[in-house]
Amino acid sequence: MPGRIRKGDQVEVIAGKDKGRHGKVLHVLPKTGRVVVEGVNKQKRHQKATQKVMQAGIVTKEGAIDLSNVMPYCSHCGKPTRVATRIDGETRERVCRSCGEPFAR
Repeated sequence: MPGRIRKGDQVEVIAGKDKGRHGKVLHVLPKTGRVVVEGVNKQKRHQKATQKVMQAGIVTKEGAIDLSNVMPYCSHCGKPTRVATRIDGETRERVCRSCGEPFAR
């Protein structure tokens, strides 16, 4: 579903090792169907010293997870929900299927 999840949205992980965790979407990778969520799927990488990063060592950062494993989180309902689209004249907004409230940006 294109446009279901966007950068900056609050999502909940519904499958995998981080199931039940909430976070903010940092990147959406539409070509591969993956998203990077803040604080989810942490991975350790060896960092070589460069001009930008002077300190070498082991760095922990978020990895991408499949788009099907996350669901938008409604702050009004307090639970993950599906997305509906409401059209008000010229504007389109994404709303919660459960309570009908628009998603906060």
